[in-house]
Parts: sequence; structure tokens; C-alpha cells
Amino acid sequence: MNATGTENSGTTGTTGPHPVTIVGSGPTGLLLAGDLAAAGVPVTVVERRPHKISNLSRAFGVHARTLEQLDARALADELIATGSTITRLRLFRRLSLDLGTLPSRFPFLLITPQYEVERLLERRARELGVEFRHESEVVGLRQDDAGVDLDVRGPDGAVVTHRSAYVVGTDGHRSAVREALGLPFPGVSVIKSLFLADVRLAERPESVLTVNGAGDSFAMIASFGDGWYRVMGWNRHHEVSDDTPLDLDEVKEVTRRALGTDYGMHDARWLSRFHSDERQVPHYRVGRVFLAGDAAHIHSPAGGQGMNTGLQDAANLGWKLAAVLQGRAPEPLLDTYQAERHPVGKAVLRSSGGLVRLARAQNPALRAVRALVSAFANAARPVRTKALAQISGIGYRYPAPRGSHRLVGTRVPDVTLESGRRLYEALRGGRFVLIAPRGVRYDDQGAREDLPAVERWASERRTAVLVRPDGYVAWAADDADTAAIKSGLTGLTGLTGLTG
Repeated sequence: MNATGTENSGTTGTTGPHPVTIVGSGPTGLLLAGDLAAAGVPVTVVERRPHKISNLSRAFGVHARTLEQLDARALADELIATGSTITRLRLFRRLSLDLGTLPSRFPFLLITPQYEVERLLERRARELGVEFRHESEVVGLRQDDAGVDLDVRGPDGAVVTHRSAYVVGTDGHRSAVREALGLPFPGVSVIKSLFLADVRLAERPESVLTVNGAGDSFAMIASFGDGWYRVMGWNRHHEVSDDTPLDLDEVKEVTRRALGTDYGMHDARWLSRFHSDERQVPHYRVGRVFLAGDAAHIHSPAGGQGMNTGLQDAANLGWKLAAVLQGRAPEPLLDTYQAERHPVGKAVLRSSGGLVRLARAQNPALRAVRALVSAFANAARPVRTKALAQISGIGYRYPAPRGSHRLVGTRVPDVTLESGRRLYEALRGGRFVLIAPRGVRYDDQGAREDLPAVERWASERRTAVLVRPDGYVAWAADDADTAAIKSGLTGLTGLTGLTG
């Protein structure tokens, strides 16, 4: 390995150039691939596994902010139809969070298996012309000022070099791309031994999501809505390696201890052990190579934020890569990916880690802290609101340049526009959307794709807001007239992908 990656002397051929190669076809890679293809950027996805979307995946919760991003891609309603929703989360028995109060079109947590998310995102990517190469493993990576050479061993054993302008590693916590870059993945194991099982139940739980801990055991049961249930749990006094055999009797025993019943579990189609780490790579970008999703950060399962955070990474990076590759923005725009997403990943590590440590508390002092936190949060609405905003993803904002309008960097909620469309419907074109006050004219010059789509408030609001393709405010001005809007957008040339 050298400073830019690994060398492989067995390379037998070269292909390309491809503007972008994505390594990994999980949810993060699929969303990014679809976004790039929708923007007109040819993209290749390299995947180590055979072409088969597994029905044995860990994630099962889709939060409000992710559903908003999927809505901007016309996928949210179809995904919701595959699962069930819950509007209340109960933590530590005492703390109850009402998701129904979220200021979103999706004030709930959607319980649906990860494979349903992958199915929709892969279908979209294929329809948009994304090229997939399965049973292909990254064995080397080198980069220079003009591009990246990715050595890939195909199903026949031959190694071919793919030349790309940029490479994105979305290949999970054992990322070959991250390892080829020589990047550390610092962190700790939060839970040394968890189990997962997909089972049938003879008795139906009262709730879509059932969670509890008792003594030294913890268990959670989530309904997939198709007769299968996901069970996750741990036994504090039985922490074993991931490859230790697991049988259904152990799953049933731990579940009975934690929940009082095993609901007549039977016919397990999947049993697995894993350990839960908290890790984050220090750099999401190294030259022309990026990391996203689990390749960049992994979290405890508390709060169900892992897959959701990765999808937000993809939504942030995709439009920026497209703008740079198409000459609509300078290359330094790509540095904002690290500046915006790394702090979010760090915050998710902190919040999910805090939840799991409190849930596992055995020390009397820590249990007392947990009870105090729960009581305080139940009594203090601002605390509950902030917790909900973090868990759902709608509360994160990105850093804004000094002197920016107070709205810059904030998520824009879905609003009905004067045209009758919702904002997230307007974002489906992949362009910036300018929401102007009523009566203020702005010429979109024939709807050029390098200029924002123009909409107007359905209300009398006088603030002009420029919304990025990922739903965050790029620029805003109060009491804006035509001249102020033109001046503001001119000032953003080269920073947001706009050219004039």
C-alpha cells in the first residue's frame, strides 16, 4: 500500500473513464447512484455480493427526514405501503416521545425492512441507466490529480482497472475503499454480543414495536407487516463472539426474560450474532475518493439511525458531485460534504451511544441519572422536541457562512406552494428551487437546468428562500424584491452549482 492506496500486479485490463464509480449497493450507494444518474451523470456500481437483495437485513426503521428525502424522489408513499407506522417511542419505560408532533408530512417512524428500501432504490437506479457489476471485489486503489484507478476482481478472477473521475465507498463497516485509503476507523464496541432473528409468532404483540429490558436481558420485536418479525436482544451474562452458534431456544429465553413472553416464536428463517460498534472515520473525503454510510460511520442500534444517516450522506453528496462534474460549480464545493456531514455523524454517535449506555445501566448512580433524565424530558417540552428532532433527523442543520441569513443551512419543511404543488414535489426535478414572495418576478430563462426552478409562497410570506436539491436552505432574504433575488443568486455563483 502506498499513500494513495494499494497496488495490484495482477491487473489484466483497463476500462473507463467513468465519471463516478460507487463501491457498494446498499441503501446509501443505491440512493447516490440514482441521484447521479437522474442528474445525467453516468455511474457504475461495483458490488462484492451476487445480484440478490437479501431479505435478511438489519435495519428496519425509516425516520421522517429520510422519508422526506424519498418523497423528493417520488418513493416515499410506495415505501410506506410496505410497512407499518408508529407515532410514539418509549425509552427506559418512563420516557415517551410523541412522533405525531413532528413538523413533517411524515410524523411517525416507518417500520419496514431494509430490503424494501433497497428494492425501490435499485429499481430507480436501474431505470435511470445505472450500470451494476456484481461479484466484483475491490483489490486496489490509486489516485492522481485527474482521477482514480480502481482495481476490481470480477467473478472470473480477472482484475480490471476502472478509471473514474471520482470514487465513493459505500461498502459498509468493513469497507475495502476505506482500507485501501489507509484511513483509521477509531472507536469502541458498545455492545459485545447482540443477536438478531427473523421469526414467526403464534401470538401477535399489541404494538408494531415492542421494547423492554428486565434484569440482565433486553429484547425488541418489530413487525415487518408480512407475518415476519425481527427480534433483537442481548443477555449481559452471555457475551460471546459473533461466530458462536445461535439457536431459537436462546432467542426465546432472552425474550421471555425481557418481555415476559416469547409470543410463541417459531420457524426462524435467520439467526445471527453481531457486536455493536461506535466508529467514525476522520475524513469523509481523501482527494477524489469519498466515504458514506457505514463505510464512514457506524452507530449503536439505539434510535435506529444508522441506515437513515447514510441515506442523508448520499442526498448531500449526490447533487454536489453532479454540479462539479457538469461544470456548474468549482471543485471546492465537494469539501462541504465533510464540513456538513461529519458533524452529523459525530452527533449520531453521541446520541445513540448515550441511549444504549443508559438502557444498559447497572450502576445505581447511572440508573438514578436515567430516571432523572426521563423525568426531566417528560416534563420539559423543549427537551422532548430536541430529542425528537435528533432521532428523526429533521433537527440537524448545516454550518452557514458568517453573516448569512438565519435560515441558511436549515432543513426546509414541506410546504404547499402557490402552484398547488408541495415543495418536495418541486424538488423531484433535482434542481434548486427558489421560493419567491408573491408578485416578485424572477426570470428562470426558459427553465435552464443550471438555474433554480421558481415557485412562490401560497401565503403572503415575504422571505425569498433558495432551497438546495437536498432540501436545505442555500440562501434567503427578508422582504426580497427582484433585484435582491438576482443579486443574491449572483453572489452564490460557484458555491451552489448555479452559473448565473
